[in-house]
Amino acid sequence: QVQLVESGGGLVQPGGSLRLSCVVSGLTLDDYAIGWFRQAPGKEREGVSCISRSEGNIHYADSVKGRFTISRDNAKSTVYLQMNSLKPEDTGVYYCAADPDISTAFTCVRNRYGMDYWGKGTLVTVSS
Repeated sequence: QVQLVESGGGLVQPGGSLRLSCVVSGLTLDDYAIGWFRQAPGKEREGVSCISRSEGNIHYADSVKGRFTISRDNAKSTVYLQMNSLKPEDTGVYYCAADPDISTAFTCVRNRYGMDYWGKGTLVTVSS
């Protein structure tokens, strides 16, 4: 049984940092494209960043490029999202998702509703 469990969300002031973690079980990270998606209240879900299967190529949404960093620790079966210089518009529920059939990180980021496996999300609130 595949499970993805996110943690690390919380309340942070603008300009602050958070690190999200996604612990996965029931799958091998190298065999899956895996990424982070977010959904703000009243808005559509959007892709934030993904790592492709095997080669580990990375893609970021333009809105987070230069501020967020995604990484993967296969030994710990964990994917991280380091978020720096946070802005109020980064507020939302952040979801971790995985899919074995997506070959590129670029495609993964745009697959905002079609990933095979999803976590339940962790809330990030950026506010003063």
